[in-house]
Amino acid sequence: MENNNTTNQAPVAPAASAAPIAPKPAAAPAPFAAPFGSRGGQSAPGQRSFGGDSRGGIGRGGRPGGSRPGRDQKERVKPEFDTRIIQIRRVTRVASGGRRFSFSVAVVSGDKKGKVGVGLGKAGDTSLAIDKATRDAKKHMIKVTLSPAMTIPHMVEAKYGSARVMIMPARGRGVVAGSSVRNVIELAGIKDVCAKLMSGTKNKLNNARVAVKALEMLSKHPRSALQNRPAGKPEVASAK
Repeated sequence: MENNNTTNQAPVAPAASAAPIAPKPAAAPAPFAAPFGSRGGQSAPGQRSFGGDSRGGIGRGGRPGGSRPGRDQKERVKPEFDTRIIQIRRVTRVASGGRRFSFSVAVVSGDKKGKVGVGLGKAGDTSLAIDKATRDAKKHMIKVTLSPAMTIPHMVEAKYGSARVMIMPARGRGVVAGSSVRNVIELAGIKDVCAKLMSGTKNKLNNARVAVKALEMLSKHPRSALQNRPAGKPEVASAK
């Protein structure tokens, strides 16, 4: 006989009817944003703009305007004197513990308005040696007597060590000079001169110093005063 096994199951409740879902309202179209935040358009609200335009909504990093905040940029102060390095040498000194190295730097400083000087500095570092040489040049600065046309009033010749130089005015020719003599003349602000090295030395420091000595021997009186000077009393240029 067949066994009809009937299981006792709980009555299933009828499914509750789901509440009707209201349709979502259509989103308003976003305003047109020009690509990469260009000058021609504006970015959409909440949308990041690129290009750093201050008129384009929110910029890079979430800051308004899309540009970096203004920084206080300090203007570089122009130094009073211009400096040119004419010679750098490495000097070796033999001590009990071995060799000691240092640097010797020669510079020319001037304001291009009649003041010029030559300085020498020695130190274990080049930057420190340059600072020492610059201070030495400012310490030994001289004032050159110039005409209103920024040229020398007369020819002058000087000798320093084995270096000899002759500097003469040359109207309309510019600066005709070589070696470190040209650096001295340019930093002094002299125009229309011709310089001639009468010696064969190649020592740039001595050439610069003899040029400074020659400029120091210029007459302290203008040419008009010399022309009106009474006869029998010539003006003699002497070095200090």
